[in-house]
Amino acid sequence: MLLKRWLVGNPLKTAQAAHQRLSKRLALAVFSSDALSSVAYATEEILLVLVPASLAFAHFSIPISLMIILLLGILTLSYSQIIFEYPDGGGAYIVSKSNLGEWPGLTAAASLMIDYVLTVAVSVAAGIAAITSAVPALFPYRTVLGVMAIILVLLVNLRGVRESGKVFAVPTYLFIGGLLLMLAAGTYQLLFGQLMPAPAQNMATQTAVESISVFLLLRAFSSGCTALTGVEVISNGVPAFRPPEPKNAAITMITMALVLGTLFLGISTMAYQLGILPKDDETVISQVARAIFGEGPLYYLIQISTMSILVLAANSAFAGFPRLASLLARDGYMPHQMELMGDRLVFSNGILILGVFSCLLIILFNGDTHALIPLYAVGVFLSFTLSQIGMVRRWLNKRGPHWRKKIAINGIGAIATAIATTIIASTKFIHGAWIVIVLIPILILMFQGIHAHYQAVSEQILLDRRGSRPPMPQRNIVIIPISGVNRAIIRAVDYARSRPGEVRAVFVDVDPEATARLEMQWAQWGCGVTLIVLPSPYRSILNSVLDYVEAILEKEPDTWVTVVLPEILPARWWQNILHNQRALLLKASLLFKDRVILTDVPFHLTR
Repeated sequence: MLLKRWLVGNPLKTAQAAHQRLSKRLALAVFSSDALSSVAYATEEILLVLVPASLAFAHFSIPISLMIILLLGILTLSYSQIIFEYPDGGGAYIVSKSNLGEWPGLTAAASLMIDYVLTVAVSVAAGIAAITSAVPALFPYRTVLGVMAIILVLLVNLRGVRESGKVFAVPTYLFIGGLLLMLAAGTYQLLFGQLMPAPAQNMATQTAVESISVFLLLRAFSSGCTALTGVEVISNGVPAFRPPEPKNAAITMITMALVLGTLFLGISTMAYQLGILPKDDETVISQVARAIFGEGPLYYLIQISTMSILVLAANSAFAGFPRLASLLARDGYMPHQMELMGDRLVFSNGILILGVFSCLLIILFNGDTHALIPLYAVGVFLSFTLSQIGMVRRWLNKRGPHWRKKIAINGIGAIATAIATTIIASTKFIHGAWIVIVLIPILILMFQGIHAHYQAVSEQILLDRRGSRPPMPQRNIVIIPISGVNRAIIRAVDYARSRPGEVRAVFVDVDPEATARLEMQWAQWGCGVTLIVLPSPYRSILNSVLDYVEAILEKEPDTWVTVVLPEILPARWWQNILHNQRALLLKASLLFKDRVILTDVPFHLTR
């Protein structure tokens, strides 16, 4: 408990929730770090598709980047409308479920949950790649470093939304400032001839235009669309903003889009002008920074800030995943404990689950960013499409002021994201996207199974006003399994005698001499409680007790059976392995029997 308080902090009262709300400045760091950090690898992913075909194809990275930025603008306008229409948050899941029905809503939820896990894994892997580019000696340890980074972000998030915002604000703004400085310095050096651009490739480019395939361009576009993952997180977390929540959330989203678009286009342009090509052991952004700043302090500032923002970009998923899981739990599609906030006013269970699955991905793919990228973006773009279609349906039904303009915005968003989803799924399918496409229906079936279970439970425990009260058992038989006569046993007997019902002590005979001695002791200390000696020719204590309980239940169908278990509680935690093993097995066996009640009577040791 002391370790938990040191790592996570002291509990927060429910009344303190209002003080945990985020300002726009902190919210940008908490909810936008994923989207902003993607500029560190999105350009590289485009070049990784284009360059292996031909060096001359590198110039296509600029128009592809412009197309992605156009899509970003459409998504920003579309999600701004969602923010104002759904101020309680929920994003694609709530929009799809309320307007399109259960299955589209669960599809959006499954897509986003997969994407959130991938966001953590990809962001952390890319962050570790940034630091290993600057310090190549760390490259063999990237998996271990990735797992450690996820655990660090997890612990910070368990401390609360406001504290995580304070921790992540400095690296986020340092990253933004560092990249803007790098792009400004690079532009100045190019304009004034201090930095020589790559030689012109006019002839090669002309040949490339004639020979490049549409599929290659579409595949490069789909890889670059990783820059748009995380855009929807703000719409999920509107309630976390200070009042007026929708207005502050919308302003934060627009700010994020402007910064993201500027940095992404700037890095793509600078990489092309400098003739930067992808390398196995050094990222594109590291090469750009090295070309502009050399090996000086500013280069290492860029690398450290990039590593920090990429690792901390996982925080966007840690903000979005638990909130989405809580909404699903509220609707009965996830375990109910996912709906509850922890003692630091965060959804602790969701945070822990996200951390575990992200660590497994890092280990499974050896912390390789390029191996994880093909799985990325399929789910989030599917959720984009469903949410935009849902908003079009909502405006058609609701109408209201400016509904035609709103339909146009969300309609364009639906078409654009549907096209992007198709491109991403088809071009990345054989490279790993099929895994996500298979996982989505599996998750939907899991949601449905959980929901069906909760519905069945609700129907069985519901008190029907028109019906009669459940029949009350007429009798209570109290059974105390004993292994001897001592203080712990007598304490349990005294408790059982204080309760209504017929009390019986049960002893299993595996040694006639020991049984005879126990019967003599029981006559002195048993206080008149009946002792039942059960024969056990095969020396099975557990089965003998279970058979006795079953016989009572079968013989007397209107009777409770209360099993009182004496348990010794040692003074030290490690001593527990030396006691109560039979009691644990008996509890595990009796717990699922109807009309059987289990009661523990502890006896506390002092040394």
